[in-house]
Amino acid sequence: MLAIPLVGGCTVVSPGTRGVKVSLGKVSSQIEAEGLVWHAPIITDIKTVSVRQQTKEMQSACYSSDLQQVTTKLQVLYRIPEDKVITLYQKYSGDPFEALIMPRINEAFKEVTASLTAEGIVKNRERVKQNALKNAKSKIGDLIHVEDLVIENIDLSEDLEQAIESKMVQQQEAAKAEFSKQKAQVEAETALIRAQGEANAINVRGKAIKDNPGLIDLTISEKWDGKAPLVVGAGHGANILLPIGGDKK
Repeated sequence: MLAIPLVGGCTVVSPGTRGVKVSLGKVSSQIEAEGLVWHAPIITDIKTVSVRQQTKEMQSACYSSDLQQVTTKLQVLYRIPEDKVITLYQKYSGDPFEALIMPRINEAFKEVTASLTAEGIVKNRERVKQNALKNAKSKIGDLIHVEDLVIENIDLSEDLEQAIESKMVQQQEAAKAEFSKQKAQVEAETALIRAQGEANAINVRGKAIKDNPGLIDLTISEKWDGKAPLVVGAGHGANILLPIGGDKK
């Protein structure tokens, strides 16, 4: 006759985890909190499930709207809600990533990338990420909290990557040329405005002198420093005005 020990067994539920009590293959409806859990030996076991945020890597292979294959390397940040521990253990043995999370995220990415060209996926990776995250959350529901998706890399075919890179270089060169053209146009317009301003100023001064002949004498007298000039030459020769020697020491 089999003797069943009367002394109970015990299991420590670590911080950040919750315990699931399984007795003779039947799962208890009550989860066990952190700490020491007493249970019947042999016939009862305590399985632990993490409720911390976890990060796992995956790849999603899909096609763009222009039928280019796109492979995306992802980091998935997720957490199991405490009130779903029992359900997830019964359905997925406590680790729902491969059976629940990965298929839904793959499906979400396929839907998002199917509406964009390969070039659009590369250029709009944040938009792709946000839409895929929204779709994945909708598909998974409240069983798992998918906190975030991090796109580590987007792989295209080598020929396609070179074509996109070449196009981006051409666009940058075109933008640079347009900037140089606009700069030259602004400089030309500025020079024209400056020349027009100088021409207008000359016309104004010429008209003022014509209308007021004494203006020249007034200008000369305003600029005279009070020193008597020395006249060199006579008659119709060149008249050169030289100042009398400097201050005597």
